[in-house]
Amino acid sequence: MSKPVRVRIAPSPTGDPHVGTAYIALFNYAFAKKSGGKFVLRIEDTDRTRSTPESEAAILRALSWVGLKWDEGPDVGGPYGPYRQSERAAIYAEHAKMLVDKGAAYACFCTEGRLEALRAAQRAEKKPPGYDGLCRKIEKAEAAKKIAAGEKHVLRLAMPKEGDTVFKDGLRGDVSFQNALIDDQVLLKSDGFPTYHLANVVDDHLMEITHVVRAEEWISSTPKHVQLYRAFGWEPPEFLHMPLLRNADKSKISKRKNPVSLDYYRDAGYLPEALLNFLGLMGFSFGGDREKFTLPEMIEAFDWAKVSLGGPVFDLEKLSWLNGLYIRELTPAQLIDRLRAWRFSDQAMAQMVPLVHERIRRLDEFIPNTDFFFAGDLDYKHAMKDLIPKERSAADTAKALSELADALDPLQTWTPVALEPVVRAFSEQIKWQTKELFMAIRVALTARTAAPPLFDTMQVVGKELSRRRLRMCAVALKAYRPQP
Repeated sequence: MSKPVRVRIAPSPTGDPHVGTAYIALFNYAFAKKSGGKFVLRIEDTDRTRSTPESEAAILRALSWVGLKWDEGPDVGGPYGPYRQSERAAIYAEHAKMLVDKGAAYACFCTEGRLEALRAAQRAEKKPPGYDGLCRKIEKAEAAKKIAAGEKHVLRLAMPKEGDTVFKDGLRGDVSFQNALIDDQVLLKSDGFPTYHLANVVDDHLMEITHVVRAEEWISSTPKHVQLYRAFGWEPPEFLHMPLLRNADKSKISKRKNPVSLDYYRDAGYLPEALLNFLGLMGFSFGGDREKFTLPEMIEAFDWAKVSLGGPVFDLEKLSWLNGLYIRELTPAQLIDRLRAWRFSDQAMAQMVPLVHERIRRLDEFIPNTDFFFAGDLDYKHAMKDLIPKERSAADTAKALSELADALDPLQTWTPVALEPVVRAFSEQIKWQTKELFMAIRVALTARTAAPPLFDTMQVVGKELSRRRLRMCAVALKAYRPQP
């Protein structure tokens, strides 16, 4: 008798909630519900320098907004917790020791300086990068002495050096890797925290995950995982690697060519059910030429045989078309509710009204003074001359706005107090006067020169739309050809 299906989504809380996370979560969810199984959310927060509670909260909020509900997770609990990897450190240490005792892992004492020199030498010789196995030759007793003396070290997987590692992918058939080309991956870092590879395998086994459904970029890591399962004496789950979301040029979806944060789609006015439908289309053929279907309908029709491996193109025009279909199906009363929840709630209006209170003489002036708060992408056609400071070029301004969008990426708190020092420091870094940069940002965010205070405007526009407009404005500037 086969085990009950258990699948998981395991995002890292190191940034904004990614649309790719929702895409992979959707297919896990649909498969679990079709099979009568469980959908688990696990937070992979072992990157202690980049993981934040704010990012975790944003992931939970965004996945809830899009309409995916997990059966087990850090917020709802479950029988296989804890569901945050940072709370499972003792489990990983115990399992790492098991591997060392079996001879399947070893302590590595190489310094970062030696490893960097090794990488440089490999680059110079045009060899593939990878650890050369120096510390693998150290006897166990000698390694134990070094560890007892407090010498800094990591634990590495002792990969077999002969033969191939072969695993079956549920979407691709047998996949084979030459063991000689796979380096001895770090399993436990010097701070005692596991890498993705160790934590992933240990957690999937202990949480009884039956199917690992993830993006195809993890295919190259799978032989390491298979060898870990073998070293522990465990049966591996079934692997299914989904095709990556692609830009129009077939490159991997990226924030410079498409919005990747789920919060953008919420703030730009997309309906969550339309976004889920669109993400389903990225890898799933419902049958015939049907493109519009609900989540329950996708679950009912779900079959891995209907999943295509072609690189799905993330086309915003198609998403907008699909979103329009869903909007037109709403009753007027339902649309009013959606509009209120989107931008016309008391909370949203309470942010906007103080910014224009002193600027309007009649109520009808409220709309033209705030229209950029309600827009998605803006038209910069008539604002180009205002965008470019007198002593700067269009290319300079495009570069500044694009780099500023990147500099703002790590900000978790999107308030005037948090924004102003970052923008001022950036202005100093690129050697622009603040008045030059501030005006360029203002026009990028509003397509006008007269607007409410800059950082208050950024706060109300929101992080995702602000960064999107900075990047789209940079694109418009690169294409700008001033009239003689």
